[in-house]
Amino acid sequence: MNRYVVLIFVFFWLHSKSQDKKPNVLFIISDDLTTTAVSAYENKVCKTPHIDQLASEGIRYTRAYTQFPVCGPSRASFMSGYYPSATTTYGYVSGRKNIGPERKTWSQLFKENGYYTARVSKIFHMAVPLDIETGSDGQDDAASWTERFNSQGPEWKAKGDAELVQNNPDGSIERKGGNVMTIVKADGSDLMHSDGKTAEQAIALIKSKKNEPFFLAVGFVRPHVPFVAPKSYFTPYPYQHIALPKKLKNDWNDIPERGINYVTSFNGQMSIQQQKKAVAAYYASVSYMDAQIGKVLKALKDEGLEDNTIVIFTSDHGFHLGEHDFWMKVSLHEESVRVPLIIKVPGIKPQVCHSFVELLDLYPSISELAGLKYSKHLQGKSLVKTFSNPEYEVRDMAFSVSQNGNSFLLRSDDWAFIQYNEDASGGIELFDMKHDPKQYTNLAHDPEYTKTVTFFKNELKKKLKKVRTNDLGIAYH
Repeated sequence: MNRYVVLIFVFFWLHSKSQDKKPNVLFIISDDLTTTAVSAYENKVCKTPHIDQLASEGIRYTRAYTQFPVCGPSRASFMSGYYPSATTTYGYVSGRKNIGPERKTWSQLFKENGYYTARVSKIFHMAVPLDIETGSDGQDDAASWTERFNSQGPEWKAKGDAELVQNNPDGSIERKGGNVMTIVKADGSDLMHSDGKTAEQAIALIKSKKNEPFFLAVGFVRPHVPFVAPKSYFTPYPYQHIALPKKLKNDWNDIPERGINYVTSFNGQMSIQQQKKAVAAYYASVSYMDAQIGKVLKALKDEGLEDNTIVIFTSDHGFHLGEHDFWMKVSLHEESVRVPLIIKVPGIKPQVCHSFVELLDLYPSISELAGLKYSKHLQGKSLVKTFSNPEYEVRDMAFSVSQNGNSFLLRSDDWAFIQYNEDASGGIELFDMKHDPKQYTNLAHDPEYTKTVTFFKNELKKKLKKVRTNDLGIAYH
């Protein structure tokens, strides 16, 4: 379809919705899902048929990045449309206090424009597994929703075969709560667990609210640890067949201490067998989550709502699965900060976009599609032009922060530049992403790349100055 024809279609589609029925929004987000575990992207082992189907119908963004590779600040950022560096929202919080009451969140904007808005399970920050076990609201923002629904589940206490593969070298501990890699091959059906309940509630809302405009946010907690799923989802992934990422001797010697992730194969005392079991269990958790997505998307189709619903799928950040012997998130390396992102807009043909985009771009993009006026101060950029021209460049770099806002990533076509502390006193990293996409060789201290390092240091200063300016043009710091 010609790009100008698409633009005309979008214009008339939006115009018709403003005159007739407002478009629905179905926002689906997974927790801790790395792009490298999605078969619609580059994974050839983990199967995600329902995400893949959505990707085949929508726009698949290959270079989407989180603004903070930790749940709370990432979610506060994309729900508010501001960088964590702008609101100083860090740690395991959602940060309405720092965002401020005067700023409308993404769903709040829809709510105040006549939409029924609902949250099912984790959208703003919830502690997993604790808030899922207790069925609490976590750090949720009540002003953002018409209704809120929690999906209580047994998590690491689920009945079934359990194994702790972190800090359990002799295998004497069967299971443990908290943010650790406990595996549970659970008894019972999908509905015994949080994500199964989330899908069921989302389906009920799709059916009951189909005659009014809705913004439905559906938050699945898998594959966040603990790795819990019904036993059947583990069958396709025997750990003995798992191939771990390449291991290099002295892999960490050329990166600063701050670049070593907080969970590693070594401080986690993980044997090779335990590492393989962790990856297999992660894949099983992803497959379980994907199955629940399939149920929700089927309900949308069965209720005849596909032609009037914008569907978004993403994750709050990535997850290390043994690359460089790193595990979990927090790191600013590629597997931790890059996320899957798929947007399906009725009438827009499937395509792939390679532009850098960021999660906080969702707020202005979907609001624009729905014909809603949003604050001109939002720091996200609209992706609407990519719908008509997937080659359109939204950003020339992606920006992310971590470690309480004191480490920074600038990711360009050719380079990944990481700096620890604003004065670089914590060290720097520079990776040639064309020739070293797995980030094995830090070039930051090679004299040949001095000009490149200087360029990125200057770009970082400019970026921080820009994002730390408030809505009145006054610097935060």
